[in-house]
Order: sequence, then structure tokens, then C-alpha cells
Amino acid sequence: MKRSIVTALCLGAVVQVSMGFGALVPARAYDTVVVTDGAVLRGRVTFQGTAPEPKEFELRRYPDSTFCGALSDGDGHRLLKEVHVGQSGGLKDVVIVVEGVRSGKPFTFTEAQVEANVCQFLPFVTVVSDKRQLTVTNRDPVSHDIQGYAYDQAGVDIVLHRPSLKATGTTDIVHLVKGRRVFTMQCGVHPYMQNWGYAIDNPYYAVTDAAGAFSIGDLPPGTYRVKAWHPILGVQERELTVEPNGTATVDVQFDAK
Repeated sequence: MKRSIVTALCLGAVVQVSMGFGALVPARAYDTVVVTDGAVLRGRVTFQGTAPEPKEFELRRYPDSTFCGALSDGDGHRLLKEVHVGQSGGLKDVVIVVEGVRSGKPFTFTEAQVEANVCQFLPFVTVVSDKRQLTVTNRDPVSHDIQGYAYDQAGVDIVLHRPSLKATGTTDIVHLVKGRRVFTMQCGVHPYMQNWGYAIDNPYYAVTDAAGAFSIGDLPPGTYRVKAWHPILGVQERELTVEPNGTATVDVQFDAK
């Protein structure tokens, strides 16, 4: 018989980026086992209130303004929209991770893939993993200055720097030292090009879609910490117990000021 657990989380206000790191959890070895009584974790992340305005960048101040202006606002500005709220308030680009899983289904993640396309990094939010690959491909006829950093409350480390990204792209190994979980990448010549990543150490993760929905399957029964992370709005977390063959629902709401 399947059981259902419903948990609601709510966080008030727009949180500074520095609040988006969450507690540091030391990485431990993960073992692959056959999961015969796995549960399903699903839910939806929403945003309540008025979303932050996009950041404006005056195109004429930066190189390649004609090409990069293909996605302008029509008034000479490039907009960087960091909070994507869809119909019915669904919040896109929230990373959901289940922490504390020591064994379970195969952890097949080997590479994060990001592309530069019309002077924007796609996707805006992804996941990365320590000592695994990050490939950045350039779809543009102009070069980009790729700078990658790892953050936490204590400081920042330079993870990679590729000053002239050509069409062939680049593949690097991500090294997230000191337990840092938040990764960000930007272009040194086109500052409206930004990308964010959150480090995972097991296969129980998801990134919310345009409706704010997510689903994670084959979760071994047990008690875990479920974290919802957004690079601009911050982090929420909750302890959750899932039963064998059960269904657990976690609905998360971020509130604007």
C-alpha cells in the first residue's frame, strides 16, 4: 500500500545571493544498489508576489553590440532575467536535492553541459559535480571570456578561466574545494551572460521546469534533508521521511517582499 506525505515550505522575502549557499554537507561515498521499494518525491515550487525586475545592460558599452543586440529590449538594452515565474506562479530553475542518501540507483551524472547562444548561457541554472566535467560550447560567431567561480559564505575560488572561448568550446574538470556547493559562470566581456550551478553528490536531484514542477524517483526509504535552491531567492530545506513504495510531496513557496 502506497503512503503519501505532503510537506509545505515557505520562505519570506527576496534573499541576498550570499544566503543561497545553504549548509555545507561533507561529501561521502555513494554506493549503487538495487532499489526494490523506492519511493517517489514530487512537488511544485511557486513564487508569490512581484518578481524582481530584470537587470539592464546598455549594449553600446560592451563589445559585439550588434550581434548580442539580437535579444535586446528594442531600446538598446540587454536584459538579464534571473527569476522566471510562469503561469499560476510556477518558479523555474530551482534545484531540488535530496541530501543524506548513501546508496541507491546508479549515479550516472558525468558532465554538465552549457552553451553560449546569442550571448546568453543556456541553461541559466544547471547542476555540477565535484571532479566531473563541465563542457561549455560556443554557438556564437563571437568569442567569450569564460570565468567560473565556486562560492560559499567564507569566500570564493576561481574554478576555471577560458579568456577566448571559440566555437569548439572547452571541457574542464570542476574542482569544488572546501565543500563549496554553489558554482557561477560569467563572461568577462558580456556581463549579461551568467549561469549558475549547484553541486550534487547523488542521483536524487531535479531542476524545476517552467511550471515549477519536479519529480525524483526510486528514492530508498529513509529520512533525508530535502533542499530547494535558487541562485537569487535563496534556499529552503526540510527533513523528510519517505516510506517504502510511498509517494512524498514537497511544495515550496518563495515570497517576495
